[in-house]
Amino acid sequence: MVQKAKILLVDDRPENLLALEAILSALDQTLVRASSGEEALKALLTDDFAVILLDVQMPGMDGFETAAHIKRRERTRDIPIIFLTAINHGPHHTFRGYAAGAVDYISKPFDPWVLRAKVSVFVELYMKNCQLREQAALLRLQLEQGGQSGASNGKEPAGLIAELSARLAAVEEQAEALTKQLDDSADAAAVATAAHLERKLTGLRRALDALEPGTGGGGSGPTVPPQG
Repeated sequence: MVQKAKILLVDDRPENLLALEAILSALDQTLVRASSGEEALKALLTDDFAVILLDVQMPGMDGFETAAHIKRRERTRDIPIIFLTAINHGPHHTFRGYAAGAVDYISKPFDPWVLRAKVSVFVELYMKNCQLREQAALLRLQLEQGGQSGASNGKEPAGLIAELSARLAAVEEQAEALTKQLDDSADAAAVATAAHLERKLTGLRRALDALEPGTGGGGSGPTVPPQG
């Protein structure tokens, strides 16, 4: 069963959180509420999120300050943040949002379909990254077991390599399809994230190819690139 992605909704007004839940419920992911910046930071300590929808105008710690804290933490700095605001203060206000680390800045009232589509892109990218990390973990296990089995009996665990290759191919196919969906009108941040995912997939594919019998990979194999 595929695990659902978590989406963090941050707004001090309950009616706004209810509206966001109604808009995003069609994505069939796990929606987590936070009614303040402090509550959002607490949720981010224990859970991983695909994307954060963050209201700018909040009492106490506002959206800009909350985003600054999120970007300072190593665990959360790469989570995409979409700012939501009911007030348009002009280009300077928008620039401040992007400077704080937002991937998008949407003024209320917003088009529900557009918001859902934007969030969907980041959810898909998050799921592909999760799959990639699973493949990398299996590959690392294969490298360790391959070295041990090679030292004891010299056998190549070709079956596991073939299984890893097939699973990686499925992720590669899905990533390619997702990239094709990101046309020129897509968010630059989403395109950049997809490109980063493709580079990691390429590195993992090279590592697997080097393990294939007859390629000179041997039992030790290459070092798998760190998965961020």
